[in-house]
Amino acid sequence: MSLAGKKIAVTGAFGSLGMAVVEAALAAGASVAAIDRAPSPHPSTAAAFAKAQLFGDVDLSADGIAEKTFALAAEKLGGLDALINVAGAFRWETLEKGSLETWDLLYNVNLRSAVAASKAALPALLRSGNARIVNIGAAAAHKASSGMGAYTASKAGVFRFTEALADELKDRGVTVNAILPTTIDTPANRKDMPDADFSRWVKPAEIADVILFLLSDRARAITGALIPVAGRV
Repeated sequence: MSLAGKKIAVTGAFGSLGMAVVEAALAAGASVAAIDRAPSPHPSTAAAFAKAQLFGDVDLSADGIAEKTFALAAEKLGGLDALINVAGAFRWETLEKGSLETWDLLYNVNLRSAVAASKAALPALLRSGNARIVNIGAAAAHKASSGMGAYTASKAGVFRFTEALADELKDRGVTVNAILPTTIDTPANRKDMPDADFSRWVKPAEIADVILFLLSDRARAITGALIPVAGRV
């Protein structure tokens, strides 16, 4: 699927899913701004970002940082046609044994960062006239279980944010959708769940394929959608 000429920003770009999205977008001909809280990609993955504009050490939840970052990204890319909000975090803990700081952390990383990035990118996206925002939710947020309260609450917020922003922008040339993965096949998840059947998990590249479809002209009529990408979980 060609994205030739498209200018795309990806948050959480240096992680497993973010890197898959960056690689897929570059391979499809897009120009990419790769944004992450980490200072730089891990040396073992640096080659994947060779053709991207890198923005490391960016805390999108901090006041004013998102605006500065996206203004510079749009300047370097010559505009902005799409924003992929991949930045996220996970913690498992019960309320009884856990801390309120975890709720604040997951709100900031999973929801506030997507809101801040979208708001900061919006002026450039509106100038595009045919722009896309794709958020990363979580299938688990449909029904929470023990230890998943803080995580699923923040991801449920991504659901409602996606729907509200899609409605806000539906007549302004910007579609807004969310991907809802189940367990993603990443090194971190394999380490945390060594006895799981990894073949059932959804691969980062498979999620990236769905995102690229949403960025294409073929998805122009899709907005406000919460799209499960479940693998065989």
